[in-house]
Amino acid sequence: MEFEFWWLLALPLFFSLGWLAARVDLKQLLAESTALPAAYFKGLNFLITNQHDKAIEAFTEAVQANTDSLELHFALGSLFRKRGEVDRAIHLHLNLLAKKELEPQQKLAVTAELAQDYLKAGLLDRAEELFESLNDDRYRQPALRALLEIYVREREWERAIKAATELERLSGVPFRVEISHYYCEMAVKSKLENDTHTARFELDLALNANKNCVRANVLLGDLEAETNDHKTAISTWKRIEFQKPEYLGLIAPKLLASYRALNQTAEGLSLLKTYLQTYQLSALVNVLYEATLAEEGAASAATLARNELIKMPSLNTLDQLLQARAIVETSQPQNANLQDTQLMQQAVRHAIGNKTAYYCEQCGFKAKYHHWQCPACNAWETLPAEPTTV
Repeated sequence: MEFEFWWLLALPLFFSLGWLAARVDLKQLLAESTALPAAYFKGLNFLITNQHDKAIEAFTEAVQANTDSLELHFALGSLFRKRGEVDRAIHLHLNLLAKKELEPQQKLAVTAELAQDYLKAGLLDRAEELFESLNDDRYRQPALRALLEIYVREREWERAIKAATELERLSGVPFRVEISHYYCEMAVKSKLENDTHTARFELDLALNANKNCVRANVLLGDLEAETNDHKTAISTWKRIEFQKPEYLGLIAPKLLASYRALNQTAEGLSLLKTYLQTYQLSALVNVLYEATLAEEGAASAATLARNELIKMPSLNTLDQLLQARAIVETSQPQNANLQDTQLMQQAVRHAIGNKTAYYCEQCGFKAKYHHWQCPACNAWETLPAEPTTV
């Protein structure tokens, strides 16, 4: 390929065009930066250094200097919400909406901000009305997420299912777990109203939404046990092993109660022992210990606790072993070891204290009892099946 000399003549031209373009971009950048009030940059600096009160003052000054900038208003409104000054954010955005010169897209943007203000303030009816009006594609997903939060807080489960289903379709993010719990909540309500037929139907819908919904099978088993169909109740609860076996400890007392109702206590104990051997769940140890103590006596309970203590050291199991041994020694006249055993049990119980709790995996909320929904962050199934000791 021969070298084309005319390229030498074109190079200066290309260089000149590039230099000119750079100059134009630089001028535009400088023009835009000088158009922003100095208070804006002061506000940014205060934000970076976490001086939010001073940032609010700076952005307020910037808004007063440039009343036409929506971005500055939104930044100030967001700061108000973050600081808990929601009334000021609402006032700011209402004033913006009152401006007749706003274009339709700008009105939508301000409406979205005002809806967030109302949600933060707990004015759910007003927030819901505004979020429902945001049908533009750009705002639809955030609006649906906010509406879903509102419906859950107001316990409007049918609307929550509808919103979650649409959000799942638009975002591609699955909401199967949440939807199954919405159906479970509906079933709980139906059960309280003595409508067991509807409750069963809703629990079936929960399992259709999420085949691993343990809560649905727990509630279905409860319904059967309450009608004295203990055989079906046991069969229903057994399904949990094939869903999430870590939850077997939650239904172990229920299982044993139904086996007792059928006069099959030994079979129930045998099943729980099999579960314990397979899954090594501390909740199963507790249920088995209490049942063995009641059915077979303190000596058998002590043997069970000792065997479990060898396999899985635990202060709780040690407490059970000492308790069982104390009961055995109480029945033996003038047993010299009784006082020592009781002292050791007191020391162990003092060490255990009240340190067992359920901790939300999402927000760290500490709960004394298991919850399907975290009371703090409202997330579903974020509390473990078994409590932890700290």
